[in-house]
Amino acid sequence: MTLLDYLISVDARTALMGRMMQKLGVDKQLKSVPDHAGVTNRAVDRCRSCGHQDECSTWLDEHQQADVPPDYCRNRDLIARLQDAAGQS
Repeated sequence: MTLLDYLISVDARTALMGRMMQKLGVDKQLKSVPDHAGVTNRAVDRCRSCGHQDECSTWLDEHQQADVPPDYCRNRDLIARLQDAAGQS
């Protein structure tokens, strides 16, 4: 894998995380948590190390609305906590 391929892959996974947060309605809540930058960086790291990029992209394309992320989502616990904080659960 070239450096460019790696950077494209990282950007694609970061975009998937953003789409997932928006799809589940917690993107604004994420921005308001204490240590927003640290929490976001750890969420991005979990997404980057996930082996389900293609499945995630397909899931996001197929679901107009969702209450919970797919079972394989490595940010599932974070999303649940953000939903609880926003009163969505």
